[in-house]
Amino acid sequence: MSGQSLLKVEALATGYGDLRVVWDVSFEVWPGQVTALLGRNGSGKTTSLRAVAGLNPLHSGSIVYDGRPIDSLPAQRRVRAGISYVQEGKRIFRQQTVEENVLLGGYALGLRRSALAKEAERIYDLFPILREKRRHAAGSLSGGQQQMVAIGQALMARPKLLMLDEPSGGLAPSVVAEVMARVAELKESGLAILLVEQAVDAAVAVADHVTVLDVGKVTLNSPVADIKDINHLKDICMGRRTEEA
Repeated sequence: MSGQSLLKVEALATGYGDLRVVWDVSFEVWPGQVTALLGRNGSGKTTSLRAVAGLNPLHSGSIVYDGRPIDSLPAQRRVRAGISYVQEGKRIFRQQTVEENVLLGGYALGLRRSALAKEAERIYDLFPILREKRRHAAGSLSGGQQQMVAIGQALMARPKLLMLDEPSGGLAPSVVAEVMARVAELKESGLAILLVEQAVDAAVAVADHVTVLDVGKVTLNSPVADIKDINHLKDICMGRRTEEA
């Protein structure tokens, strides 16, 4: 990849308390590009994202964001620095309206509510259905629309780096395509995106770089342009084949 990366993770080791899940993971994310973390369940993808977000402790290795180490930076300061994390499972406030959910994501900006409402128009332009549903309870929306609310909430903070954990989870193929189309639009705007996915085809369609994890270690690190056989990639993601095979 050309240019300087926004996020550089080197030799990351992390987990939950004393339980280590990730042993040796390195990857980079560039502005205006998507890096996809792929791999089967339990490979360490989500745990790696949580470490970047400051939610899991760093056992060893380093995390450099925007040219400076953030290993010891608390999670809330990482948000203010421009890192937004959309966790798996459409974690929104289901009883609150769509608009209340969206506005909540912008409070880190320190703006008045009237200014936040103007910021929300950016989100509605990206996801027009949310403008139509803005007065509805978020929990009454379809799964795909709830995922849009979660992404919109994260984007309200005007991040430089957006981390998405399984945005296709539980969605119909047509809805997955719509969500991924919005991801492609976001990278075209210059946003750096770190995408965790199990849907390999959907991820590769928008990604510029892929890093495959298995048992907390990297088994493949490659630009998408260098991947000639998607089935070979799927085998690596499922642990059926190594990069050298």
